[in-house]
Amino acid sequence: MLDFDKIRARAAKRKGGEAVLASLLGSVPDNAALAKIPDHRILSTMAERVFAAGFVWRVIEQKWPGFEEAFLGFEPKRLLFQPDDFWHDLTADKRIVRNPQKIKSVRDNAVFVERMSKEHGSFGKFLAQWPADDQIGLTAYLAKHGSRLGGNTGQYFLRWLDWDSFIISQDMGAALRDAGLDISENPTSKRDLSRIQIQINDWVQKTGLPRKHISRILAMSIGENHAPETIREYTGE
Repeated sequence: MLDFDKIRARAAKRKGGEAVLASLLGSVPDNAALAKIPDHRILSTMAERVFAAGFVWRVIEQKWPGFEEAFLGFEPKRLLFQPDDFWHDLTADKRIVRNPQKIKSVRDNAVFVERMSKEHGSFGKFLAQWPADDQIGLTAYLAKHGSRLGGNTGQYFLRWLDWDSFIISQDMGAALRDAGLDISENPTSKRDLSRIQIQINDWVQKTGLPRKHISRILAMSIGENHAPETIREYTGE
């Protein structure tokens, strides 16, 4: 495998220097801090990433205050108390994106969040307790037990909560292959995901960097060279 210092140096050169690259890495995640996030904020973030999937993110962000109103602040208990008519009416509510399948996912994920909260004290505590070196296991769990949380949606959900996650974007996958990792162009198989997890964990041990930073450095080291301003707008940091 290519030494990670060389990958970082390439990313820094593409972005205009080490200082610029460092400014694009964002905050250092603290998984333990997720234990303090209330369930309604967990469900809100979950719903935002589900609605943003395959859609223009900026539109979802602009409409999000309307989502908060329509979905009663994403309080799981309040939502689960609502009758079927409440959910049916949401499919005609102009405050939100009226996608019936994604609206249903909020109801299903309210059940998921509430169940995990009862088992662990809160959904945030469940996430905080999950081993940081097993993101693949966590995203598989989210995909199996949640609604529409498979693929990159689960990864973005964790990133938006600031759980120390990597995102297997097209550029990150290309960088991993360029570095010598034997994975497919669409690395979604258990074999490929396991290899990615092992390699990221290895770089964490060798560099001391969080997985989030390793992920961003990889993505910025190859592919289209987006301007720093574009990256900041995309990441919100």
